[in-house]
Parts: sequence; structure tokens; C-alpha cells
Amino acid sequence: MDQSLQPSLNTSAPHHASLRPGALKESVMRVVFCLAACACILAVALICVFLFANGLPFFAKENALDFLLGQTWKPGNDIYGILPMILGIYITAGAIVLGAPIAIFTSLYMAFFAPRAVLRLLQPAVSLLAGIPSVIYGLFGLTVLVPFVRDVFGGRGFSILTASILLAMMILPTIIQVAVSSLRQVPQSYYEGSLALGATAERSVFRVMLPAAGSGVTSGVVLGVGRAIGETTAVMMVAGSQPRMPTGILNGIRTMTVNIVMEMGYAADLHREALIATGVVLFVFILLINLLFNMMKRRQSA
Repeated sequence: MDQSLQPSLNTSAPHHASLRPGALKESVMRVVFCLAACACILAVALICVFLFANGLPFFAKENALDFLLGQTWKPGNDIYGILPMILGIYITAGAIVLGAPIAIFTSLYMAFFAPRAVLRLLQPAVSLLAGIPSVIYGLFGLTVLVPFVRDVFGGRGFSILTASILLAMMILPTIIQVAVSSLRQVPQSYYEGSLALGATAERSVFRVMLPAAGSGVTSGVVLGVGRAIGETTAVMMVAGSQPRMPTGILNGIRTMTVNIVMEMGYAADLHREALIATGVVLFVFILLINLLFNMMKRRQSA
């Protein structure tokens, strides 16, 4: 048989014809996702450049230890000591101590114990709590919590305790939403296996499911810490905004964020540089907290 009569293979056909449908769309979306990630990294980089470029010159003019450990803040006399405002971390610590256990117990209830009828009420309530503006929380603290603390515990009511209670309420939805999602991601077989070995439902939840979701729950607490540290409006309305060393939880205090917001509008020259340097200290402080929690998460997963 003449080979010229046999059908010949067309080896010159374009290669893209063999690509599966949708490959071009996937490639485009991959580029879009990459650009979005790069935009996030660029935003963080720009913030770092702005803070350090405008804040570090202050440390060349003033002693860093005097700035960090100084107990007096008097911009009119060019005295800048932010130790009283660094100790505003007491408010964040109090908020975590009060709010984190409530949030974790609520997330456990929503993930494992809540009936559907109750869950239908809890989920929208938590979402609504997350959507309330900070100023509304501040008004609630000003009209309800301040008189309550003043009547029950004494003092003026504008105090570390009041701000801690208010911030504990504000961080609840952040921790609850992340913790519930993490708990529901744990395979149900863990729970069933624990029950099969004779453990009670409560013991299975607390000894098996919660540790298995520990990384996610810890992430929720970290986000709560970030929300508490960065909160300004509500804290400014209930904490007293007094730039002095705190002597008790019933006394007023001023945080670093509140100090920046209150004085940046009219600050100039060295005063403005001191406020930006305060932002640098706050930024580094948050980075250290995130690093600490990441180390804790690695130990948990090890």
C-alpha cells in the first residue's frame, strides 16, 4: 500500500489547542490573587517606611530611655515621657482576662451544645456586636459603665477598670467568630472517638476538640489583643485620658493611641515627632506580641 495514501499526522497544530478549558481563566485569576497579596505587602511596607522615616529622627534628638521610661508628658516644656501611656497595656490585659474566657466558652457552646433555635439568635447577635461602631460603645460606657463603676467600686468612674470592661465587650465577637470557625473545622471523628473511649461529651469537647482547635482559638485571641490595643475612641471616652502613672485600677489613664489622637491635630516640630515616635513604639509593641503568640502556636503544634 502506498504510504502517500495513509493519513498524515498534523504535527504543526497549535499547542494551546490541547489546553483544558478554563486554563486561561485560572491563569488570569492566579495573577489577580498574586497582585492582591503584593498590594497587602506593599501597604505594610509603606506604613513601616512612613513610621520609621518620620519617627526615628526623634530618637536622634532625644534620649530613647528618657522617652520610654520617662513619667512626665509636658509638650509645652519639651518633656516627653511615655511610660504612663505604655502602662495603658493594663487596659488590654484586663480586657483579655475578662473577655477571652467568656468568648471561648461562648464559642464552645455555639459549636457543640447550642440548639438550633438558640444558634439562630446567637449568630446574628454576635455579628451585630461586631458591627457596632466604636463611638456607640463609648457612649454606652459613658452613660452606663462609668456610673456603674463609680457607684459600685468608687472613684470617678473614668478608670482602667471601666475601659477594661468596655474593651472586653468589644473583643468578644472577634474572638468568638474565629474560635467557632476553628472548632467546626476539627474532624467530627475526634469527638466520636473520644465518646467511644468512654469520655463524656463535656470532657471530649474540653480535652479533645478545644486542644485540636488551639491554633485557631489562639489566633482569635491575638486578633482580640490587636483590637484592644488599637481601640481609641471608646477608650478615650471612659478611661479618663490622664497622662500620669496609674496607681490603681480605679484611676484614669491615657493610652498611646489616645495620646496620638488627642494631640496630633495641633502638634508641630518636636512635639509631632514625639507623637510619631509613640506610634513607632506602639507598632513595635504589636509586632512583639504577634511574635510571642506565633511562638506559642508553634509550641502547641509541635
